[in-house]
Amino acid sequence: SAGHTGAAVAASMIKLRTLEGIDRPGIAAVLPTQFNVFVLIDAGANIDARPEHLLQYGIMGSVYSSHVLRYKKPRVGLISLGEEDVKGTELTKEAFKMLKESSLNFRGNIEGRHLFEDPVEVVVCDGFVGNVILKTSESIAVAIFKWLKDELTRSKIHMVGAYLTIKDKTNYEEYGGSPLLGVNGICIIAHGASTPLAIKNALRVATESIEQQVNPHIVEEIRRYNETTASLEPALQ
Repeated sequence: SAGHTGAAVAASMIKLRTLEGIDRPGIAAVLPTQFNVFVLIDAGANIDARPEHLLQYGIMGSVYSSHVLRYKKPRVGLISLGEEDVKGTELTKEAFKMLKESSLNFRGNIEGRHLFEDPVEVVVCDGFVGNVILKTSESIAVAIFKWLKDELTRSKIHMVGAYLTIKDKTNYEEYGGSPLLGVNGICIIAHGASTPLAIKNALRVATESIEQQVNPHIVEEIRRYNETTASLEPALQ
C-alpha cells in the first residue's frame, strides 16, 4: 500500500491478524549505511510501544535481516540518548534489559549520529522515533544530492557516473517498500509518492519475504524466546 500508513496497519491487523506471539507489528525500513544496509524497526506502525514490543521488533528485525538481507548473525542496537545502559527513557531502559537477556546479538544502545556508520544491522526503536529518523533521512538525502548535482554539473562529465551510483543506493524507489512485520500475511508499506519502479520493487520485497519464509521464522524465534523465558522463571523465583 502506498496509501495512509495508519490505515494500512489497521487493515492488516484486522484482516490478517498478528502472528502467534506478536503483540504489535512493526514497519521494517531498509536504509543504507557507508558500506551496507540496516533494518530500522519500527518506522511508524506503533508510536505507543511497550518494552516487550521493542523486544519483539528486535527478534523480527533480526529474522528479516538474516533471511532476506543475508546477514549471518545480525547485530541489534537500541536507539537511545547515549551508549550507557542507564541513559534513555523508561521505555528504552526496560527494553534494554529485555534485549540484553535475550539470545539476540544485542550490542547495546546506539546514538543517532552512529546510525549510518554501519554499527549494527538491526536498529530498534518505537514508531514515533523511527518515523522521524526515516523522514529526516529522506529529506537530508534529497538536499545533499541536489547540492552534489549542482557541483558536478560544473565539473568533469565522468563524475556524473559516481553521482548516479550514489543516487541509486539512496533512492527509495530501489528499495520499493517496507514490510510490516508481525502480521499473519504479507503487507508492504510503500512511499506515498511511489513511482511504477517503486511499486515493482515493493512487489519484489513481498516476493522475497514469501520465498525466505520470514513469517514462519519469526514465529519460531518468538516461540523459542518464550520457551526459554518460561524455563528460567522457576529458577528466578
